[in-house]
Order: sequence, then structure tokens, then C-alpha cells
Amino acid sequence: MRRGLWFVAGAGTAVYVMARGRRAAEALTVDGLKDRVGALGLGARMVRDEVAQGRAEKESELRERLGLVPHGTPELTGGRHKAVPPPTTQEGSN
Repeated sequence: MRRGLWFVAGAGTAVYVMARGRRAAEALTVDGLKDRVGALGLGARMVRDEVAQGRAEKESELRERLGLVPHGTPELTGGRHKAVPPPTTQEGSN
């Protein structure tokens, strides 16, 4: 019984090591490295998109809390520029 147990344990270990070795060898090929670089780029884009979405949500939340206008809507301010009325024409006075 003991020898059978050790045989099964050794065979299982050999299968596991061969599978891991095959994965490692595949990862170090040109195609495997291209896949890993592509996955890294995809992960970076996903993180960038998540950060942009979170930033936009927080900005909207902050604008709402401070009572500012929604993002993208032009704000009417009483700055240094004054509104000038359009010129009137006096056609009938001649």
C-alpha cells in the first residue's frame, strides 16, 4: 500500500511539473511575450478608464455639493465683461 501511495504521489507531481513547465515555455516564446505585453496594455487602459470615470463622478459630486453648475454647462458670471446691448437702427426717423 505504501509503495502505491508514493507511486501515485510521484506521478501526480510529475504531471504538475510538466504542465507548469509547458506553460512557462509557452510564456517565453515570441507569441507568449506578445500576449503578455498586450494584456499589460489592456490592463493599463482599463485602469486609466476607471480612474477617469471615478474622477468625473467625484467632480460631479463635488460640483453638486458646492452648488456649482453641471460640468459642460456654460456658467454665467458677473465678471469684468459687461453685456453690451445690440445697436438699434433708426430707419423710420429720416
